[in-house]
Amino acid sequence: MKILTTQISGLLQRVSSNNEEAVEETARLLAQATIGEGRVIFMGFDEMAAMGINAKFGAEPFKGAVQYVEGMEIHSTDRVWIFTRTACDERALDMARMLAEKFIPFAVVAGEKHGDDNELADLAYTYMSTGVVRGILPGNDGERIVKPHLMAALFLYEAVKMVYDEMIFED
Repeated sequence: MKILTTQISGLLQRVSSNNEEAVEETARLLAQATIGEGRVIFMGFDEMAAMGINAKFGAEPFKGAVQYVEGMEIHSTDRVWIFTRTACDERALDMARMLAEKFIPFAVVAGEKHGDDNELADLAYTYMSTGVVRGILPGNDGERIVKPHLMAALFLYEAVKMVYDEMIFED
């Protein structure tokens, strides 16, 4: 338990320091929809779908949040926030390409850092990395275990939401 606590604490410290600017940029991007006539559409793949559920039904809902439903029409006034374990997820990439073609700005949270071979990061208006690309603890067989993708994404969500709420509730 102590090792897990240490590793999670270190992970969240890195997520915080590596995404400081992107948190502000993402909040600003999403606030554009809420202040205008758009929606903030949460699109999560696999376990990351929980981000939309949390945004909509959590103790402190995200104002203007809508959970993506397959086939949903997305308008130019909307902003989309994509959550995926990996920037290589073809479903996330397909959606990102479609949004980019329609000039609909969107934010992304994924495991990998922004780099030369990260198409998802290149397409996104804002991109945040959870830094979770493998397990954070060594397993008994030498394999890395414990992959807290959702925990790191939720941490970024809460950081963005704090800034977002300040922006939209200024009045």
